This record gives sequence, C-alpha cells and structure tokens, in this order.
Amino acid sequence: MLDYRTHTFLEVYRQRSFTQAAASLMITQPAVSQHIKQLESHYGCPLFTRTGRGIEPTPAADVLYQRLLAMENDEERLITEVGSLAAEPTRAHTVPLKFGCTRTIADFTAPKLMAVHLTRHPNSSITMRAGNTRDLVGALDRGDIDFALVEGSFDRERFDYEILSREPYITIAGRAGAGGGVAHGAGTKTEVGNPADAEQGASPTEFRTHVARPSSIRDLLGERLILREAGSGTREILEKHLAARDLAVTDFAGVVELESIPTIKACVRSGAGITFMYRVAAAEELARGEFVDITPVDFFIEHDFCLIWQRGSQYAPRYRALCKAWRSLP
Repeated sequence: MLDYRTHTFLEVYRQRSFTQAAASLMITQPAVSQHIKQLESHYGCPLFTRTGRGIEPTPAADVLYQRLLAMENDEERLITEVGSLAAEPTRAHTVPLKFGCTRTIADFTAPKLMAVHLTRHPNSSITMRAGNTRDLVGALDRGDIDFALVEGSFDRERFDYEILSREPYITIAGRAGAGGGVAHGAGTKTEVGNPADAEQGASPTEFRTHVARPSSIRDLLGERLILREAGSGTREILEKHLAARDLAVTDFAGVVELESIPTIKACVRSGAGITFMYRVAAAEELARGEFVDITPVDFFIEHDFCLIWQRGSQYAPRYRALCKAWRSLP
C-alpha cells in the first residue's frame, strides 16, 4: 500500500497547484504543504519551485513522478487482482488483459492474436481499446490500460517495451478502372516509371501496374495524399521520413485527413489519391490486385510494432512473457 504522501505528491504534480490538489484530495492546503515538505526532506531535494503563475516541478520531481505513477497504477492492478481472487477463491483465475492498440494493429494484427490467445486461454478476461499512439500513452499514464501495442514513436525514458514485429511501410495506389491508378482530377496521365514525364509538367492521374516504381518520393508530390489524423503512428512515421528529405505532407498536391483506415482504403481504391500505410493493413487488397505497391525506390521503410508499458512497473516480466508468446505465433 502506497504512503498517503505519495498520492498527495502525484496530485500536486498533475494539478500544478497546492490549492487544487487539496480540493481534489479533500484535505486542507496546509496538509498538502506538509506532505510535500516531508517528501522533500526524505529525498533530500526540492520538488517544486514557485513561479509567477503557480508552481513548477523540478527535474527531481519529474523523475519521481514517473516512478511513483507506475507504482500507483500497479497498486490499482494489484487491488483488482487480489479482489477477484477473494471474491471467487475456488475458481481458476487467469490474469486479466486490459490494453490498447493503435488502429492498424487493432484492425489487422490483434484479430489473430486475440483469436489464438482465447483458444489457448479460454477463461481469459480481455478488455481492448483502440486509439492513436498519443491517446494510448495518455491512457497508460492514467492507469486506464496496463500496456499498449503501438506503431508510433514513444518516449523510451518513460516507457519500457518489447518488439512484437517489424513491418514494411509502403506507398499504395488503387487499381481503378482498366488502366488502374490514382486520380485527383488533373485530367492528364503519366507513368510512375518515368520521372522525366513528371518533371516536364505532367500531373499523374494513373499508375499502371506493369511499370517500375518511382525512383524518388518527389515523383509522387503531384498526387493527392490521403492520410490519418495528427497524432496517429501511421502519419507520424510518414512525417518523420518526409522531414528527413526536407519535405512535408503539405508538399503534395492535396491532403485529405481521415481517421478511418477502411475509409482511407475505399478512397484509394476508387482512385481518389495515394496513401502510406503498413503492408499488413493492405495485404488482402494487394493480394486481390485492388491495390498497387508504388513505394519509391528511395523511400524504403520498416518500423517496429511494440508492446509498451510504464517503465518501473512490477508487472514488466509478465508483459515481456506475453509479447514473447505473441511474437512466436505463426
């Protein structure tokens, strides 16, 4: 059981205010101040400094917050775990899974994982939510979920992780109509395999499947880009690799933002634009010939799908073992 002063510190850190923390905890402000002074004495360093707008945590407080937050969330998990055993002591119990997945993983990787897991562990209690990487990181901090499967970048100082898989990240166009390809209304054609055409002013509207892939990502800038919302891992990877080439999503002929992967795929299938996504998310359409992989030669990308959790959690061995079991699935 965590010391009551731990909860006070965490609330002050979140609120950036002694007064608001006292109101949230339903104790007096002098009590909050005393708790913080006792912690500062115990750790031998100041935890907050006063500013014109209130208080700000010190670097020591930042470290302490991450460690104590993991402990607070672990305590809640332990209470739930022990409580379920006390309620039904004679029943065989399995550890409940409460986790989140980014949308690509939720729709295209998790189905197989969950189907096999439930076959092997039929009594498992599972709660899975979907969201973008930013949302899931917030849920981990709040203790709403125990771990997350993410495709986006995350703070490795705050979260520990295991790699679940390494996935190709590709550029996709639709095979719309007999010619197949991308159309964004310009009314002209060019072949992907001939960058000189694009340089001469042609605006690509169709990608023919028998020609070579473009040699450079710049050959695709005349296309409309259909992509996920800001904060999604899929978009973050694209923006990162474009920035490394002094490019941005706004350099494309047009940008459409959609939170739904099926909607993005429907638009690409119809020839409304091109998109970037993990191959696993388009594997079925590629196999059926509905999509064409037009990844530029200079834009080869692979990225890890990771299982992440709060650094310092006592449940880390459990999460590592789970990821290892899932990673071994055919």
